[in-house]
Amino acid sequence: MSWGTELWDQFDNLEKHTQWGIDILEKYIKFVKERTEIELSYAKQLRNLSKKYQPKKNSKEEEEYKYTSCKAFLSTLNEMNDYAGQHEVISENMTSQIMVELARYVQELKQERKSNFHDGRKAQQHIETCWKQLESSKRRFERDCKEADRAQQYFEKMDADINVTKADVEKARQQAQLRHQMAEDSKADYSSILQKFNREQREYYHSHIPHIFQKIQEMEERRVVRIGESMKTYAELDRQVIPIIGKCLDGIVKAAESIDQKSDSQLVIEAYKSGFEPPGDIEFEDYAQPMKRTVSDNSLSNSREGKPELKFGGKSKGKLWPFIKKNKSPKQQKEPLSHRFNEFMTSKPKIQCFRSLKRGLSLKLGAAPEDFSNLPPEQRRKKLQQKVHELNKEIQKEMDQRDAITKMKDVYLKNPQMGDPASLDHKLAEATQTIEKLRLETQKFEAWLAEVEGRLPARSEQTRRQSGMYDGQMPTTVTNCAQDRESPDGSYTEEQSQESEVKVLATDFDDEFDDEEPLPAIGTCKALYTFEGQNEGTISVMEGETLCVIEEDKGDGWTRIRRNEDEEGYVPTSYVEVYLDKNAKGAKTYI
Repeated sequence: MSWGTELWDQFDNLEKHTQWGIDILEKYIKFVKERTEIELSYAKQLRNLSKKYQPKKNSKEEEEYKYTSCKAFLSTLNEMNDYAGQHEVISENMTSQIMVELARYVQELKQERKSNFHDGRKAQQHIETCWKQLESSKRRFERDCKEADRAQQYFEKMDADINVTKADVEKARQQAQLRHQMAEDSKADYSSILQKFNREQREYYHSHIPHIFQKIQEMEERRVVRIGESMKTYAELDRQVIPIIGKCLDGIVKAAESIDQKSDSQLVIEAYKSGFEPPGDIEFEDYAQPMKRTVSDNSLSNSREGKPELKFGGKSKGKLWPFIKKNKSPKQQKEPLSHRFNEFMTSKPKIQCFRSLKRGLSLKLGAAPEDFSNLPPEQRRKKLQQKVHELNKEIQKEMDQRDAITKMKDVYLKNPQMGDPASLDHKLAEATQTIEKLRLETQKFEAWLAEVEGRLPARSEQTRRQSGMYDGQMPTTVTNCAQDRESPDGSYTEEQSQESEVKVLATDFDDEFDDEEPLPAIGTCKALYTFEGQNEGTISVMEGETLCVIEEDKGDGWTRIRRNEDEEGYVPTSYVEVYLDKNAKGAKTYI
């Protein structure tokens, strides 16, 4: 299959076809250029999106990223930033390996095409010139033959006429001979030019044109192969970044799997825990006795000694505590509020606060030990937690740097022209060593933290509170623990009397529970799981059961529900799916 033999008479069509092939190549270059612009624009938009949702430094939003879900979202943003970088790599590689190379090749192709068709036109002009010479000699031979015939006929006529002189006859004979000789010469010239033309024509159609058309065919086939290779490179450049993009997506999945709902719940407790203990039983005040009403200093401690206490932080005033029955006693007359404040301001804890403040200032003058053992247990725990958090941030920073170096090394391995992968081994080893050193430091502080947390009964009680399931009997833990707890205002209390008097005062400020009608339903709920309400104040539910909601979760993880007019109680909020009636009284409005 050769264009020289099959298309020997299609010179003009081949010229148009090769020009069309160059146009197709230029169109593909334009397509790749627009693709690179899209990749750059997409990468820019991804980077702007990632930057838009990054937490602002030194703001409240940055503090929210201590939760695992927020940390996972932050990791997602970082991975998306790396994801955008891979699209920039695609754009750069396509520009350098496709666009630039094809643009240079198109210029070379145009030059080669011009040269080949110039040779073809030159051969055409030569054969056309030979054809014109042949036609000219042919016409001359034809003319001379006709002239020789006329001269011969004239001679024969003159020779037959008896009235013509001998001289005229001789002259006619000589003229006929001359014309005959001229015809012979024209015939020989015509024959020579004809042979030359036939030879040139054979060379033109069997040698020159096939050779030129063969070069044009090879040029066109190289163009087709080149555009195919460019398309293959186009796909390979996309495929090269797929492993790195896969690592980015794996990083997002890993971040999502690192989300710990229990840890986030614990952080919420640590962020909003007030430090107060739940109120104890109200002491009976016998107005029948002719004595002055007094407030017992150890009312809270006495109530705890006779009955196990369950801790629920953050309950709102006037709400029934879980597992505690509603007080049906009549309303009691309260002392004026000003009397309570006067008693609080003149009590002994005021002096203890100044004593604690004085001791705290004296501790600051000395050098603090590494494990913060000079601080009270609760303050020491917070300091150790802060130190562990800072070390974890440093570890995360080093790990991100190591991951970036690893990704860069992968790029170098797949694209050696971009750099030497061995040059990054030293940085990787250094980053790994730093991470190990920080991990050892973190383990040391975590050990101290575990030691401190083991001495805090409030922490262990709080851990049991998070599980949502309680044992039938729980030991009393709030006995004489003022020495191991930090008060809500940050002072370190030393005597239980200070805590007791303050708590009695706070208890007196609360309203008593009154007799009231059954609470109206504010919505419905569907039980997601079966819950066995074995403790006082709870209610058992079966999976799939629908009940009425009479009081929603106030932040303690429990929802108050009703099965009928006489059977109501609390269930864990996580065990039910609540549907609140927006028009019901007391229902929150969610936007």
